[in-house]
Parts: sequence; structure tokens; C-alpha cells
Amino acid sequence: MNEPLSSILRPKTLADFVGQPHLIGENKALQAFLINQKIPSMIFRGPPGCGKTTLAMIIANTINAKFHHLSGVSSKKEDLQEIIKDASKTRELAPLI
Repeated sequence: MNEPLSSILRPKTLADFVGQPHLIGENKALQAFLINQKIPSMIFRGPPGCGKTTLAMIIANTINAKFHHLSGVSSKKEDLQEIIKDASKTRELAPLI
């Protein structure tokens, strides 16, 4: 068991997430996006530990999207290029709707 306690206790759903009621509260923007399964491009900004990654993970899990976590401190350009390459392959394999 090498997973950090903070990761184990991380909220898994919007119901468990605390804070940002102007975004995730009932009848608010993020709730509507998730219900409609249409998520626009978003940038979460704030200090470490405020919930940016947790909220992004909840969104990805709710809509069954693939989630890649990159740290601006430790990630390299090649890490991002690999994710983009993987996403391109996935898109090519996806059936057209």
C-alpha cells in the first residue's frame, strides 16, 4: 500500500467535494455540464491544495473520460507530447457518431 493518505481520502464525487459552491452547487454551471455530458475547456487556477486536481478528476470520472495528471513543476515537454500522441491515437480509433 504505497498510495498516500491524501490520495485515499480524496473526494471521488461532487457530493463529497467541499467548496466552490458557485461552480458545483445545485443548478450551477458545472452541475449542468456534467448532466449534459458536455464539458467545455476549463482552466483551474489556485494555490496548492485548493482542489484543482481533485475537481478535474471528479469531472473525468463522472463522464468516463481519460485523465492525465501533469505537474507544472516536474513535467517535461515530452510528457505532454506523449499524452497528445496517445489522445490522437484514441481519437483515430473512436467510432464516428
